[in-house]
Amino acid sequence: MQILDAIGNTTLVQLRRVVPEGCAEIWVKLEWENPTGSFKDRMAKAVIALAEANGRLKPGGTVLEYTGGSTGTSLALVCAAKGYGMKIVSSDAFSKEKLDHMAALGAELTLVKSEGGLTTKKLILEMVETARKLSGEPKTYWVDQLHNPDTIAGYYPLGEEIWGQTKGGVDAFVHCVGTAASSRGVAVVLKRHKRGIRIVAVEPAESAVLGGGQAGPHKIEGVGIGYVPPLWEPALVDEIVAVKTAEAKEMARRMAREEAVFAGTSAGANVIAAIEVGKRLGPGKKVVTLAGDSGLKYLSTDVYRRQ
Repeated sequence: MQILDAIGNTTLVQLRRVVPEGCAEIWVKLEWENPTGSFKDRMAKAVIALAEANGRLKPGGTVLEYTGGSTGTSLALVCAAKGYGMKIVSSDAFSKEKLDHMAALGAELTLVKSEGGLTTKKLILEMVETARKLSGEPKTYWVDQLHNPDTIAGYYPLGEEIWGQTKGGVDAFVHCVGTAASSRGVAVVLKRHKRGIRIVAVEPAESAVLGGGQAGPHKIEGVGIGYVPPLWEPALVDEIVAVKTAEAKEMARRMAREEAVFAGTSAGANVIAAIEVGKRLGPGKKVVTLAGDSGLKYLSTDVYRRQ
């Protein structure tokens, strides 16, 4: 068995203490069990394999990508395992742990300055443009996750795992939108199995563009890019829920203290939205969401940092 064989087949657990009475069951997939502590490992493994298969990535090549951290860390893991170079464009807007983790796996980092450590549309576009300029270097494969449909395929197994672990009993899937690849990949699989399943997208309330609102700065890392992502497929989504950054952070802390589920800020947003959906569905129904990454990636941030 090799390190890339450890990706996937993560545990699904039920939340109890943070879930109010009269709510559907809330189940969380512990995606930090993947090797880098993030569900993005699934996408990175698939994207690199597909690029190898059609010749876009050749032996001795270098992989390039812009990222808030989790995608870059996952790509760096796959590149380290397969012997490719890795160049990453990121920013000081994202946690020190993520930046250090990418570097530890051998990635060469280029950082774009943010506005006060916040995720904004301007920052994302500057990161993309920086990567675009670097993509002209020889033997370079630019993943370009926001425009690359290969990323969707990496999440088909996640949908199958959810279906199998719930024995087909899942009534709703709730998840934050960054590139939209993960929610889209899971939705395709679950709707194939159960046409009436409810797919719910989550976004920061401060930048609720999917729901028709204005773009704005927020601090839910890895999601809410400030514009509708190119891979977004509204036909697969039944509802959009907006969650405030402060509430997402507080739910992440509550999950750690009350459920012993130590996850990132997006997981807090996911659970808030899942509970909102679960209240409407009521007892006897199952809502599944993700803890997309580990709280270990946020120890230096105000989500968990000791005051």
